[in-house]
Amino acid sequence: MIIDDSVVDLVQNAIMVALKVSAPILVAGVLIGLTISIFQSVTQIQEQTLSLVPKIFVMCIVAVILMPWIVMRLAEFCVDMFRLF
Repeated sequence: MIIDDSVVDLVQNAIMVALKVSAPILVAGVLIGLTISIFQSVTQIQEQTLSLVPKIFVMCIVAVILMPWIVMRLAEFCVDMFRLF
């Protein structure tokens, strides 16, 4: 099976767009998780929901705030895909 270079480029572009779109949300989750982990270590509170609920809340807030930017990036990617065909 021969893989065309254009197919490889399309997949590479799709992965890069997915990484760029998801990176801010994931970074926010990592930062809030690190902050809560430090807080739990200092206070010796080992409650699982204490780390899960704020991470979900912050990641949802970041996703809502960045929704216009995310939609624009995905729309640009879709337009580029339709131009190729």
